[in-house]
Order: sequence, then C-alpha cells, then structure tokens
Amino acid sequence: MMRRSVKREFFRNVIPSMIAFAFTGVYAIVDGFFVGRNVGDAGLAAINVAYPLVALIQAAGTGLGMAGAIQIAINKGKGDEETERRYLGNAFVLLLLAGILLTGLLLMFYPVILRLFGASGEIYTYGAGYIRIIAAGAAIQVFSTGMMPIIRNYDGAVTAMAAGFVTNIIFDWLFVSVLGYGVEGAAVATLMGQAVTVVPAVIYLTRKVGLFHYAYFPLRGNVVRYLLAIAASPFGLTLSPNIVIMIINKGSIVYGGDTAVSCYAVVSYVICVVQLLVQGVGDGAQPLIGRYYGSREYEGVRKVRAMAYMMAAGVTILCIGAIIMTRGSLAGIFGVSSQVQEMYETVILYFAAGLVFAAFLRVTTSYFYAVEQNLSAYILIYGEPSLLAVLIALVLPGLLGLSGVWIAEPVTQASLALAGGFLLARSARKSAGNRGSQTQ
Repeated sequence: MMRRSVKREFFRNVIPSMIAFAFTGVYAIVDGFFVGRNVGDAGLAAINVAYPLVALIQAAGTGLGMAGAIQIAINKGKGDEETERRYLGNAFVLLLLAGILLTGLLLMFYPVILRLFGASGEIYTYGAGYIRIIAAGAAIQVFSTGMMPIIRNYDGAVTAMAAGFVTNIIFDWLFVSVLGYGVEGAAVATLMGQAVTVVPAVIYLTRKVGLFHYAYFPLRGNVVRYLLAIAASPFGLTLSPNIVIMIINKGSIVYGGDTAVSCYAVVSYVICVVQLLVQGVGDGAQPLIGRYYGSREYEGVRKVRAMAYMMAAGVTILCIGAIIMTRGSLAGIFGVSSQVQEMYETVILYFAAGLVFAAFLRVTTSYFYAVEQNLSAYILIYGEPSLLAVLIALVLPGLLGLSGVWIAEPVTQASLALAGGFLLARSARKSAGNRGSQTQ
C-alpha cells in the first residue's frame, strides 16, 4: 500500500515540477529565438553573455523559495503547524527583500560585470540594453521563481507558469519581430511573462492557506539564518549552470571569438532545458522526501530517491536521443550563420556526453538539501564551477585549444559524479545508523 501511495505522490509532485522548470528555461530560449532571427548572431551572443545575471536573480528566488519549501515540508511531516507558518511568512519577506536588493546592485554594477564577462562592441551594447531592463524588474523575477517551490508544497499546479510562458511568447513576437525593439523588447516580454506568473501564485496561496492570515511575516533571526543556510544549496544549484555558461563564454571568446560564443549560446539553450527538466525531478521529489524525513519514515525517503534517479535517467536518455537526431538542423531555428550551424553540430555532442553525469548530480544534490545534509550539497554544487574554472584557465585549452573548452564541462561532471557517489554512500551509512538507533 505504501509503495503504491509513494508512487502516486511522486508523480503528482514531479511532473508539475518538471513542467515548471522547463518553462523557466524556455523563457531564455524564446528570447534567443526571436532575437537570433531578428537581430542576428551578436544579439544572440549578447543574451547568452548577459544571462548569468538573469540567472542570479532567478537563483535568489529559487534558493529562498526552496529553503522555505523544505522547512514547510519537514514541519508538515512533524505536524508542527506553528513553525511551518513562520517559515512560510519569513520566506515571503526574504523574497521581497532580495528583489529590492538585486535591483539596486545590478543597476549599479551591470556595466562592470558585463565587461568582466568579456563583452565588448555590439555584444556589450546589446547585452547592456537587455540586462538594464531585466534588472529593473528583478523583484518580479525573484517572486516568479521563488513562489513555485512553495506552491508545490501546497499541491499547487503549474497554471501560473504556463500563463506566463504564453504571455512571454506573444510579447516577444510583438516587441521583437513586429515592432523591432530588439533585445530590449525581449527583456520587457520576459518581465511581462513573469509578472503574469506572480499574480496567480499569490492568489493561489491566499485561497489555499489564507496566506496573509496564516503566515507569520515578522522576521525571526534564527529562522532567517536557517533559511539562508538552506538556500545556499538550491541557489547554487540554480546558479551553477550559469556560472558555467560565464566560464565557457570567456573561454570561447579567448579561443574561438564571436563565432564560438554564438555557437555556445545555442548549445547552452539546449543543455539548459535538459538540466532544468532533471532539476525538476529532484526538486519535485523534495516535498515528499522532506515530509518522510520529517516524520522519520526513512524507507519512504529511499523509495522516493530511487524513483527520482530512474525518472531522471529516463528523461536524460530521451533528451540525448533528441539532441543527436536534431543536431543537423536545430541551430538554424535561431537564425544563426552557416558557420555557427556547422560548429554546433560537433560541439553539442561534447555537452550531450556529460548529461548523464549531470542528471545524477542534480538528483543527488536535491536529495542532500531535502534531508538537511547541506555540506554534501555544497560540495557538489560549488565544486562544478570551481573545477571547471581550473580546467579551462589552467589545463585543457592550453593543450587542446578550443576543443579543450568544449570538453571541460563533461570532464567536470564525470569527476563530480564520482564524488557524489562517495557522498551518497556515506549518507546511506548514516541513514542505516539512524534506523538502527530507532529500533533499539
């Protein structure tokens, strides 16, 4: 009976989560599609160079929202409603403060940051126009991404994300293709889509749990500290792929120029969708893992984790097959040059090779922060950009040139997958010890 119930609950949580994460990733792809076809390679490359700053905003929302969601799930499992209400309210306030802080910081420092990312000439001009508008609406984006994991803990669906996604497509077409507003038009369309996501999310929580009466909003020091400590894991997990984009963009500029950057823009869009689908599996399983963990039902935790690995593996294999079948035509959808298209056909295979390792890492990391094993999550999350930076700055491109830039990412993911296996084995021994102490 329990197995059947776990399976039903797993799919009820994971499928909406995957869809929600896919919508998040496709926002950037939609921008890239319209900008690539109407502005050209430089506009497409500019959005890719600027996108880590967009990802910083989304990661802040995801990190804080997921931190609140984890504690909501754990305390629901414990039956501690008062603590659940406190985490809900404090997470909501932190999302608001993060949005205000990021707006100010990004508007002040985006020119310096874009230069550090290697942007110059047309790429800098387009990138600055894009990120200036995105930064002005940072609070909208923080709430858009942060409310989703919280809603999943209250059985929320993805209707809000779907409405935002459709809105983004409509206004991208209008502002970029019809009115010719270029990258600035794409940025405005993204903000409008995310605004459409926020309003239904708040309405849902208000109707479902009576948000403004149920939650405790006054900040408590111990709650805030714990939320920030937990948030570091999902924040890093969301941001890490985009730090990777930044590092590879820099290597691409140095060793391959604008053509390599434009090629990697298309590669990163494709890989990003796969990674977000897999992250949707891990984070979708989080509420269920958290509830079982909070109620000390460790058998349920293991079953959900096993199903998450199987689901992630299946999704990844299907995506790799699709990547291979479409590699001869997909880049052309973005309106890139024939030179970029030809380069993409080879480069995408390097990155596809690392996706199996990436899938294992993302589910493992989500499991670690769902059961409050934050140190293990930190190692895997922040190890990826750290090791990649070393490989690109000091090792592989010096030996292999531009090819060294391309293979650095799958090498990094394979290395960290080994580390993840070790940490998972250690976690299993710890869990066995917990179950043994319960039976004594």
